[in-house]
Amino acid sequence: MGKYQNILLVYPKVPSNTYWSFKCALKFIRKKSAMPPLGLLTIAALFPDMYNLKLIDLNVAPLNDSDIQWADAVFISAMIVQEDSMKEVIRRCRWFGKIIVAGGPFPTSNHKDIDGVDHFLLGEVDQTLSDFLQDLEKGIAKPIYPKPCYPDISNLPVPRFDLLDIDAYGSMAVQYSRGCPFHCEFCDIWTIYGNKPRLKSADTLLRELDTLYDLGWRGPVFLVDDNFIGNKKRVKTELLPALKAWQIEYDYPYHFFTEASINMGDDEALLTAMREAGFNQVFIGIETPDPKGLEETGKIQNLKTNMEHSIRTIQRHGMEVMAGFIIGFDSDKEDIFDRQITFIQQNAIPKAMIGFLNALPGTRLYHRLMTEGRILKASLGNNTHCMTTNFTTIMDPNRLKEGYKRILACIYDFNLKNYFERCSHFLDNIEYTGYFQRKIHVNDLKIFFRSLCWQPWTPYGFQYLKFVLRSMIKHPNIFGEAISLCISGHHFYTITQHTLKTEKIALVLDEKYRNFCDLVNQYSEAMMNNSKENYQYMVKLLKKQVKILKQMQYSINKIHADYRYELSQKYVELSRKMREKLTNFEAMVLGTAAPSQK
Repeated sequence: MGKYQNILLVYPKVPSNTYWSFKCALKFIRKKSAMPPLGLLTIAALFPDMYNLKLIDLNVAPLNDSDIQWADAVFISAMIVQEDSMKEVIRRCRWFGKIIVAGGPFPTSNHKDIDGVDHFLLGEVDQTLSDFLQDLEKGIAKPIYPKPCYPDISNLPVPRFDLLDIDAYGSMAVQYSRGCPFHCEFCDIWTIYGNKPRLKSADTLLRELDTLYDLGWRGPVFLVDDNFIGNKKRVKTELLPALKAWQIEYDYPYHFFTEASINMGDDEALLTAMREAGFNQVFIGIETPDPKGLEETGKIQNLKTNMEHSIRTIQRHGMEVMAGFIIGFDSDKEDIFDRQITFIQQNAIPKAMIGFLNALPGTRLYHRLMTEGRILKASLGNNTHCMTTNFTTIMDPNRLKEGYKRILACIYDFNLKNYFERCSHFLDNIEYTGYFQRKIHVNDLKIFFRSLCWQPWTPYGFQYLKFVLRSMIKHPNIFGEAISLCISGHHFYTITQHTLKTEKIALVLDEKYRNFCDLVNQYSEAMMNNSKENYQYMVKLLKKQVKILKQMQYSINKIHADYRYELSQKYVELSRKMREKLTNFEAMVLGTAAPSQK
């Protein structure tokens, strides 16, 4: 037996205050997290049988001290947005004196800035994990195992789905390919995984579906490929026919969703095959309706097609188009905000993920901006509803922020009128003939009942009821899709309203501080030597400071805890600056009193 038999795999917490978490929609389906940590499950399958493995996903369960004490070594994988949670995990495991191994996207790009980790496994570890484990047992493990060449993934073992609390998740995840054939400037996928997509065999993927089926999973399955059609020929000729046959054999237990490029809309045969295999959603990076922005970022696939026509074609084949949009390109002009809103509304894109452009480490964008001296800070990894970029933009940052807030306030408006209009338009666009029909189960009826009990009483309740009634009458055969859109809409609404409210409080904090500074300056100018009024000024300023801080603390406490962090940081900073102002004023008061004290 080796020295490191008990391996604890830890997946840090993903912030819930993000569009990607779908946290506010999960309560309707009684789930804790949208998706499992497929990366750790894939790595777990590479461990020899001699190891005892335990997985803790902090998004569904706590990390207890007993879990850490049980482990001989702790393996952590994280994305950028999980940085804070990852550091807390490292701190706790370090306190217990455990061997800590880190890998995944964030450690791969930022391992030089992460403290407390004994060993870093960079890049894809399919071929390096075995060597590391042998070195670890021999006591000769290196601090860093460099990113290897792109490994063959055609016959990887089935991920260890058995380590999951499978009922805690809203969907399952599998992977068919790695890599993307395109060269978008802001994207780190092709720089990490290469431009030549590497694929699993169809049989390998079907074994994974068999495993999920045997474990009792029924429902949505996400193919996490960054571009599902990176190798369109093999997808069409090998995978989709195999998926269709598997679905027919098992009576369609799954509906699939994935990510792909807009050029899928030019291939009717591909879309038909995806629909027949059970796909009903696809995420596409639209980025911007401005050709100059697409040209700037190297999004050539979007320039080569009529994006509006492609979106409608995909929708007519029974698939919802979710889409990502970006503002902050160097080429963006003053009209970009209205153009983004118009594109989203007219093309019936219910779930529009729109955010500021951020420069990720390792991307061509990052290198270009670094050369130009425009990088300001590290990216937080949150590319939706975050009010800052990590570089100096061409457009005034305040103008960008105001325009961005206007986009959010419009597409996810207070009564969700625009959102439900997009949903209705989308359902109208679906081609019913041959559309993959989702079977209605008892649990779906429970979800509808929860939605009906909760959503009519929200500020958007009237628009919700209009949409539900319209869908029930006009689209009864896809009513399940309508309810899914309703609960997703609640998530986007909640995140947006909290975000806008948080930003409003941040502006009030700034205004209160400016007013306080003006008052300090006013009293400073009015000061007289040896005057008791100077002390009265001091007392007034102290009372003003206390009043402002109490008011702002009260406002911050009314915000949901998930949204308080940045506000709390801002509150602490403004409080510190107010104390400095008071200290300086006090020194002036004491200075004027000095002659009378002698």
